[in-house]
This record gives sequence, C-alpha cells and structure tokens, in this order.
Amino acid sequence: MLFDLTDDEGRFLVNLVRDTVKTFIDKGQTLGPPKDTKQKFYEKCGVFVTIHMINKNGKKLRGCIGYPYPSSSLIEDAIDVAINAATKDPRFPPMKVNEINKCVFEVSVLTPIELIQVNNPKEYVKQIKLGQDGLIVEKGYSRGLLLPQVPVELEWGKEEFLSQCCIKAGLTPNSWLTKDIKIYKFNAIIFEEQTPNGRIERLNL
Repeated sequence: MLFDLTDDEGRFLVNLVRDTVKTFIDKGQTLGPPKDTKQKFYEKCGVFVTIHMINKNGKKLRGCIGYPYPSSSLIEDAIDVAINAATKDPRFPPMKVNEINKCVFEVSVLTPIELIQVNNPKEYVKQIKLGQDGLIVEKGYSRGLLLPQVPVELEWGKEEFLSQCCIKAGLTPNSWLTKDIKIYKFNAIIFEEQTPNGRIERLNL
C-alpha cells in the first residue's frame, strides 16, 4: 500500500469530518481545509464516511456515502462526503443537531481500484481476502460497492460477500457467476471513533 496515514493523521481526518457535519447542520456552513493541512491530504484517494448511531443495542447505521474514484483531493472529498453521509443518504432522513453527539464517525480512505481478472467466475472466491478487500460489482449502469469492514462486521463468507454486493448493485444474488459482470477490489485505511466524540483508533480487520 503506497499511501498510508499515521494514527495522528487518521485522527485529524475523523475530527475534521465530525466538525464538518456539526458546522453544516448547526450553521449551514461548509468548512474548508484547515490552514495547517499537510500536503499529503491533497493527494487524490477514494474516501467514504460512515456514521453510526449508538444506542443500548450497539451501533446502527445512520449514513454512508463516498467516492470510490476521487473527484478532487482527499481532504476536499472527505468534507463533501461527510456532509452527504449526514444529509443525503437516501436511506435516511437528514441528521439533526441533537443526533450528532449520539453518533460515531468513521473514515475509510481507499487504495486504487483493481479489476479482478479470472477465467471462470467461480475463481472470484479465491481472489478475495476477507478483512482486507472491499468490492465493487459492475454490470452496465448498475454498480454496487461494499467496504472491507462490512463482511467482517456481518460475519459473511466470501460467496455471501459477492452476493450481497450484487444485491447492492440491484442485481440478483448470483450475478457474480455470470461472465458479463466486472468485479473490482480495493483496500481501505480505516479510522473510527470508539464512542461519540471519543477516542479515535485505526480499525484493524
């Protein structure tokens, strides 16, 4: 992995994401990159922001949006997807101010997307490493993406991971076994809050 983040850099990114969401929801303002931002954050990387609501039963998804293919610098895209995860995820209503301190924020910085080359679709299973690879399934205009932490959290095997990614794309679960489909993989550098406004740690899957 050529691009990496130190623990301090990961904490910086998660704190920025939280501050971005709070400022946007509370004041309707969009933060820009801090003046002391390292040059590293102006490189182009895919990035996702995931927000979980914390309750007595654990974590519940509250929003997740990202750019697998960078449109701008890492820091600018992180600011953009943070706002979108909080306010534009079509699965949820926009977050309200009183929810922010009940949520934990997670940032996933993606490595470049790699097409998985196989002679037979059944070989996809051998090409995937659970806890390391995220997947993108693509067929025509249909596309589904699942981050590498998802199958670990939900205790999926490789075939279930592939099937669920197809479902995310709006396809049938066994579409990954057809020859007119493209499957890509990527890794992610993941940092997350352990509690709302709490300690930020690198997620080792």
